[in-house]
Formats: sequence, structure tokens, C-alpha cells
Amino acid sequence: MENKKVIQVKDLTKMYKLYDKPSDRLKEALGLTRKKLYKEHYALHDVNFDIYEGECVGIIGTNGSGKSTILKIITGVLTPTAGEVKVDGRISALLELGAGFNMEYSGLENVYLNGTMIGFSKEEIDARLNDILEFADIGDFIHQPVKTYSSGMFVRLAFAVAINIDPEILVVDEALSVGDVFFQAKCYHKFEEFKKQGKTILFVSHDLGSVSKYCDRVILLNKGVKMDEGSPKQMVDLYKQLLVGQNPVKQNESDSTEQIVAEDSEGLGDFQVNPNMLEYGSRIAEITDFRVIDDKGRCSNTVEKGSCFKIRMKVRFNEEIQEPIMAYTFKNIQGTEITGTNTMYENAKIEHSGKGDICTVTFTQNMNLQGGEYLLSFGCTGYKNGDFTVFHRLYDACNITVISSKNTVGFYDMDSKVEVRCEEQV
Repeated sequence: MENKKVIQVKDLTKMYKLYDKPSDRLKEALGLTRKKLYKEHYALHDVNFDIYEGECVGIIGTNGSGKSTILKIITGVLTPTAGEVKVDGRISALLELGAGFNMEYSGLENVYLNGTMIGFSKEEIDARLNDILEFADIGDFIHQPVKTYSSGMFVRLAFAVAINIDPEILVVDEALSVGDVFFQAKCYHKFEEFKKQGKTILFVSHDLGSVSKYCDRVILLNKGVKMDEGSPKQMVDLYKQLLVGQNPVKQNESDSTEQIVAEDSEGLGDFQVNPNMLEYGSRIAEITDFRVIDDKGRCSNTVEKGSCFKIRMKVRFNEEIQEPIMAYTFKNIQGTEITGTNTMYENAKIEHSGKGDICTVTFTQNMNLQGGEYLLSFGCTGYKNGDFTVFHRLYDACNITVISSKNTVGFYDMDSKVEVRCEEQV
């Protein structure tokens, strides 16, 4: 028997009128002109999908793709221009910070305000109050006006209210990224409880690791249009193509042929680099190109944990150099060097490079860093007249996002294989 549909989105369109100046809006409102004084901007255009009872569905897409707009329409905050949305079940939403809260009221007053708006009586809210306060864990600040709250306190209270009113459908926007790591862990634990109880979760996030771990299905939006829907792995794969400006094309998981873009020698193409990278050196040799190539052969700033990926750099020699050394280094966003290697360590010596020669070095390895954001640096060094010389270095040349559905302790994963054997004592 098929699970029932709890959310149905059919031919959903949201169009905004963009005016060059406020007076044009006034003229149109008063009927003073027949001329069209606005430009049409479609936040959503003919979007269709269904969500079934008990699913955890993620919505991903680049900025401006319509993710938050579609959640606001589903929860009744916005009215669609065309199409319809049907919701079957009690829905609770955690949208952007501050939605549904009166900034002048205390936290406690806002708890009752939100509960009343959803349809609860005071007695029903009273029965859930202890659970809400315990989950929020903001102490005596519950009696203070929410305008005095930090963003972290705000989201703790908002999420505590959203999940403790016994919703059948939970809708969560990017708001969880505001809380600290311990609160986020508590929220995701609650997600798992909700899934086990057969409740429905609609989840929008840029955290692709969480999307991959918790979602049963993912919907990919781009510029207001639904591109595709499917398994988290497939959709994250397509999303990565969007991030680097490529047209999304589904590939078989066994297809590891490198695309031409990864071999393109003309500059950096669509690969995103840091425009403010620090570079220095004698320029006797110059790094003219660098790439990160994922396990599907695409140039990408995003790599899945556990996958095999390549780091490629191209160097042009402006003078004859003996045994140059090519290197890369990963740092965390705080600037701590995490790992790296070079051609000398790897016994991949470049014996001789003459003036005008171009050398391409490819490092191939598995990604064992924890999920998160990293900075990648490149270097070309060696010896000139017996002295160690930096020919060219690019610090923080690009960012790398590691997508992970399982993080362990520290910077990298030991990739442990665990065997558990329990013996019952009589």
C-alpha cells in the first residue's frame, strides 16, 4: 500500500514585479498608465512534486533558486502567483530567523503566541511547556524580550517550539546553521526520532553532508525551476555541477571518465578560485593553472569524503631549473595546516626542466578529511645556485568543501573497521 501524500505541489509559480522606481509602482496601482512599468522575476516557475508520509525530503540549490520561497508558500506565509499546494497534516515550520516572533515579547510570551497561531489552547501549550524550555535551554532569558537574544538563543527557542507541538510535518529552512555544534547535534538527533515515529520532514540546507545523511530523497532547484529529484547522492552530484557553472548531466556511478573541462589548459574555466589569494616568489617558474577533479572527473570545489580525487597543477618554467618541487597543502579556515605533500616526498622527481617547458603534475588520493570547509594552497620550489628558492606560491588559492555523512574525531578519518562481539554471561 502506497503511503499517502501529505504535501502536493502542482504547477507552482511565484512571480515578483520589479519596478525601477517607487513612483512606477504607484502609477500602476492608481491605474494612471497602461504601459507595463515592471520587469517580471520568477522565483518559482511551474514546480511540481509530491511528498509522502514519513519521508525526509531535502531541497537544495544555488542561492536564488527558490528554496525558501517554496517553503514559505507551503507553510502559508506567501501566496503563489499560479498553481496550488495541498497540505494534509499539522505543519510546524522553522523558517528564517525571527519568523513568527514578536521582538518586544519575552521568550515565554512568544511560546504561547506561536502555539496559539498553530491552533493550540493555553492548556495544551502548558502541557508542552517543560519540554520546550528544557530543549531550548536558555535559562532565565526565557523571561527577557527576544530582541535581546543572540542569534543562537533565538534559534534554540524557535526550534524547541517547532518540534514540541507534536507536528505531523516539520519544515526547516537554513536556520539551524545559526546554532552551536552541540545544539545542531541535538536537533539532528530529534530528526532521527521524528523519522522513527513516521513523521514527515521537509529540509532546506546548504549542508550537503546533512542532506546526504538524513534525507530519503532530494529535490534540486535552479533559478526557480525544478531540475530533478532522486537519491541524495545523485542530486548532490548534479548540484556540484551547478556550483561550477556546468550544465547538470546525470552520470552512471561507474562512469569515471574525466571530462574535457578537467583537461582544459586555458586558464581556470569555471573552477572557483580565491580572487584575493596571496602569491609570491621569484617567478623563475610560475603556476599557470590548478584544478581539483572529483571522482566523476569533473573540475569541482566539492569533494565527497571517502572518494578518490585528483589535485592537478601546471607550471611553466621561465629558466632552466634542476629538480623543481611541486606541492599542495590543505588548511582549515582558521589557518592551521592539516595535510599536504609534494613531489619530493612522493619520490616523483622532475629531473630537468628547460626554459619554456610546461610541466603538469597530478596528485591522486582518497579524501579522508572530515566534512567541512578547507583552503588549498599550491607551491613550486627548488634550488637555484645551491640555495633553496621559492619560485611561486599561491596561498589559499581556492576553497574545498568536503561532503560527509559520517564525521569522526579530529581532522581526518582513520577509516576504522569495527567488529563487535558480545557474550552473555549466564
